[in-house]
Amino acid sequence: MFNRFRLLGLAGLLAISQVHAQPKPTARQLNWQQLETTAFLHFTVNTYTDKEWGDGTESPAIFNPTKLDARQWIKSLKDAGFKLAIITAKHHDGFCLWPTKFTEHSVKNSPWKDGKGDVVREVADACKEFGLKFGVYLSPWDRHEPRYGTASYNEYYKGQLRELLTNYGPIAEVWFDGAKGENAKDMTYDFAGYWALVRQLQPNAVMFSDAGPDVRWVGNEAGNAGETCWSTINTEGLAPGKADPKYLNRGDANGKQWVPAETDVSIRPGWFYHAAEDSKVRSGQNLVNLYYQSVGRNSLLLLNVPPNRDGLFADSDVASLREFRSILDETFKKNLIARQPKLTDKKLATAVSVAANQPLTLDLTGTQTVDRMSIQENIENGQHIASGRVEYWADGAWKELATFTTVGYKRLLRFPTITTSRLRVTVTEANGPVQLAEVGAYKASSREQ
Repeated sequence: MFNRFRLLGLAGLLAISQVHAQPKPTARQLNWQQLETTAFLHFTVNTYTDKEWGDGTESPAIFNPTKLDARQWIKSLKDAGFKLAIITAKHHDGFCLWPTKFTEHSVKNSPWKDGKGDVVREVADACKEFGLKFGVYLSPWDRHEPRYGTASYNEYYKGQLRELLTNYGPIAEVWFDGAKGENAKDMTYDFAGYWALVRQLQPNAVMFSDAGPDVRWVGNEAGNAGETCWSTINTEGLAPGKADPKYLNRGDANGKQWVPAETDVSIRPGWFYHAAEDSKVRSGQNLVNLYYQSVGRNSLLLLNVPPNRDGLFADSDVASLREFRSILDETFKKNLIARQPKLTDKKLATAVSVAANQPLTLDLTGTQTVDRMSIQENIENGQHIASGRVEYWADGAWKELATFTTVGYKRLLRFPTITTSRLRVTVTEANGPVQLAEVGAYKASSREQ
């Protein structure tokens, strides 16, 4: 083992026993990671008050999306290659987008559909129709509910969570945060109880929070996973709302738990729709850059697209989504590496074992112009690559093209255009046996920034 691998640790070399004990993803985490691009749908009374955080005093009468069409939302996401959509079933203001039996502060007392509407139902049904997975966000902080701040609130919250988990079909992700506010008093969230309920009622769902248990925050809302990004962390001492963003951003090579990073960012400056931001929507090129900085750094992109007051995605947002997918499709439509059964079959489980400092040479399909590369590990057996380099063949010699740190599910490399017939990849540091699952070489779309 020591002859084949340089064992990397934060405080020195890892012991062999630690290498063998390294965590691996669960089936639900493995399935989640391969979704790559998912969507957040921020929608509530804030959409009508022009606020980011409601204060809980909003009247349900203001909620009236007369043209609401969840099918338009989900079809737009489907066409843009997104695989999952998460609706803000309840945000901090406490207003519920489904007719919950636990409060009157919900769509059942709004003029929309004469109080008979259910936004959560419409999104769930649209996801089923278009083949997207469905998720929910239920804010623990509730600025409207009188029980908030007391022990009884936890049972109230669990009651609402149970409604969402049992009435809307399969749920793929449940999103939690630890936000608290002025009415928190001595509020202690029963996250252990919340999580147990999800495990019981939706065992295939991943749960997001700063501490997982399945998926962690990336540490910022700018769309940047760490240049070095481990899927492992130590969760001891962490809790929703209690974690070092820098630690979450890079992960931990010595982490004892597999809790991969999710990169959440909005297509607009705000998370809810504001007409004043119609001219500030991220371009398709900007979204592509976010893809490289999230999915291309062993994370997952969770892009927020907020419906407007009519209950529709704005035309500008739909156009950016369409351009985003078109550019990615153009860039990655053809892998220029000559076919290798285990490295170009788009299957993580078929992999090639690679020793550290033993170059892997890759023939291209003739002499090609290249400026992008994709490298993937078989993360079903853990994450092991800590650093590496890529070289290309020119003028009778190997020349350095790029270096990289962690790989994990996927590492995307961007570099100046070169022309070559061969590339080679060398893993220079690893903390265990490396299994390369996929390698790709590409020429970027001319529309990339």
